[in-house]
Amino acid sequence: MKKLHTWLVLAVAGLFLSACATVSDVETDERRADRDRDPAAEEDWSERRLDEARARGLDPDDPFISALMDDPEGPLAQQTVYFDFDRSEIRDEDMPVIEAHARFLTENSDRRMTIEGHTDERGSREYNLALGERRAESVKRVMVLNGVDEDQLEIVSYGEENPVALGSDEDAWEQNRRAELIYRQ
Repeated sequence: MKKLHTWLVLAVAGLFLSACATVSDVETDERRADRDRDPAAEEDWSERRLDEARARGLDPDDPFISALMDDPEGPLAQQTVYFDFDRSEIRDEDMPVIEAHARFLTENSDRRMTIEGHTDERGSREYNLALGERRAESVKRVMVLNGVDEDQLEIVSYGEENPVALGSDEDAWEQNRRAELIYRQ
């Protein structure tokens, strides 16, 4: 009897979990089903996304916002590159992000970007300003090698002055060792 009860509980839990879906799964399935039934549904889906963007104060006519709307999980959505301790070399996992932003800038020559270099709190103020500058320069160098005009890029170093995470532990330090890619008009 106890064994049957255990199996019954596991079966009910399995059914419950298999019925669960994330919002994005539901939207993806809904979108696919709509498109299969009615080609005009794709246009309705796009209109809903445009309305959602406008409600959040975004300009869907802006090429960057439009690109983000096309792939909200894509590399353009990430605007931060992280660095190892006391290093300014671009990590392999961050190259696709930088290359995606470089492609966007080459296709939109009217857009400009500021690359902000940041460090964690360790080191002197002067050392951290220089390290932040080297980090921003590394990102800029990769972008230029990928076809971005140098006039589209500006670098600035904040050193340790603008942390995103407060604290004196590795978790905070990892988040603060970064370069931020900031689009400007």
